[in-house]
Amino acid sequence: MGGEIQQVKCAAILVAAGSSRRMGFDKLAADLAGQPVLRRTLEAFLAAESVVEIILVGPEEREKLLGEQTFQKPLRHVAGGAERQDSVAAGLAAISEGIEWVAIHDGARPLISPADIDRCVAEASLAGAAAMARRVTETLKRADDEDYSMASVAREGLWFMETPQVFRVGLIREAYAAVRARCLVVTDEVSAVETLGKRVKLVESRLPNLKITTPADLALAEALLS
Repeated sequence: MGGEIQQVKCAAILVAAGSSRRMGFDKLAADLAGQPVLRRTLEAFLAAESVVEIILVGPEEREKLLGEQTFQKPLRHVAGGAERQDSVAAGLAAISEGIEWVAIHDGARPLISPADIDRCVAEASLAGAAAMARRVTETLKRADDEDYSMASVAREGLWFMETPQVFRVGLIREAYAAVRARCLVVTDEVSAVETLGKRVKLVESRLPNLKITTPADLALAEALLS
């Protein structure tokens, strides 16, 4: 898919506006093998061939986690919003003219590889929209209100959603306009695009791409890196 990647100019929005309530401290500032989590996430997008500019969405203190040096790609910072979709909308408004594609990624997913970013962008260029995901392989159970197991849930066709999620800029802007018009709250960009009746290609992760949410996730990410 090298040809498609060379033809695509993609902006990246790193969503770093969360409060880290479940972590108890700023997870994006947490040390991960010698670097803040957010800096490790940034490094993957700096190395991805398909990404030509990066927009960090979040409070000012998050920008300080990236260091003072000049980066090899344009990097801009914009403030986030109350909900994830508000933060993404702020990032979309900051994309440079002439850039047709955007990859939206959780700042707390520091293990994403540059190769998987480029794969996802290439798949989006063919399908119109694509998102990293992994298949559900564990046994799933439905429980009652007291957490007693009631029945198994078929896992065929089920996926855990990840990021980046890649779209034509016009498509994701249209999707979020529809979300606002309907007063909906969505937890990811695929859900927003689905409100338009559009399909999104799922691209299976080749490497771990976990989201840092709890201290246990941080320990696991450290182990995977070492």
